[in-house]
Amino acid sequence: MKKFILALLLSTSSLFSSSINIAVAANVSYAIDELKVEFSKLYPKIDVRVILGSSGKLTAQIKNGAPYGLFMSANMLYPETLYRTKFALLKPVVYAEGTLSFFTLKKYDFSKGLNLLKSNDIRRIAIANPKTAPYGKATVIALQNGGVYKSIKSKFIYGESISQTLSYTVRAADIGIVATSSLYSSRMKVYREGVHWSKIDLKLYTPIKQGIVLLKSETNMQEYKAFYEFILSKKAKSIFKKYGYII
Repeated sequence: MKKFILALLLSTSSLFSSSINIAVAANVSYAIDELKVEFSKLYPKIDVRVILGSSGKLTAQIKNGAPYGLFMSANMLYPETLYRTKFALLKPVVYAEGTLSFFTLKKYDFSKGLNLLKSNDIRRIAIANPKTAPYGKATVIALQNGGVYKSIKSKFIYGESISQTLSYTVRAADIGIVATSSLYSSRMKVYREGVHWSKIDLKLYTPIKQGIVLLKSETNMQEYKAFYEFILSKKAKSIFKKYGYII
């Protein structure tokens, strides 16, 4: 009995004194700090280390042995692939749905919708790379459904991730199509909806179902499960909603 109690105490204490590596899609970078703060209130001694990137590149890293125990993807395709190929323990589930918005530092008439992008005043449009970033793929679908893709694709400059796309929009493009979540970050609050940014019509694309999946890890499985369960909690969902996600 004493041995059992000792083992229980040791396992419990280990849950409160470990580091975990989380692979996180770039669009979540704006909400992840607040999520970590709330998680740390529950588990103050778990050090959550976040690795940000495009979902495609993070998936490639996982397949090549990167020591991540949990993956928060920008879509369901990548985590489903990891589950089918035995890199994940459980089937992925949706933790939030992401949306797209125009963003620009210039003055444009957002009432024109996607037709705005055909303007001669717009020479460079920043979008995420559709080959590696789910938000880039959703952008292409929206543009195709809106009937403007072929006429404007020569204007594209591609960010490797949706966060890089935001940087390109600010520094190198006339306008960008970015994750709505990025526009709710603290540094973007100076920009106003209707003036600097506007949501893209949801009729043109399906909101991006973002998946979370537990990966196979040789260490700290309890800690990874704790973070996984937190991301699916009401508290986490309220934070995602605050950053413009559909819950």
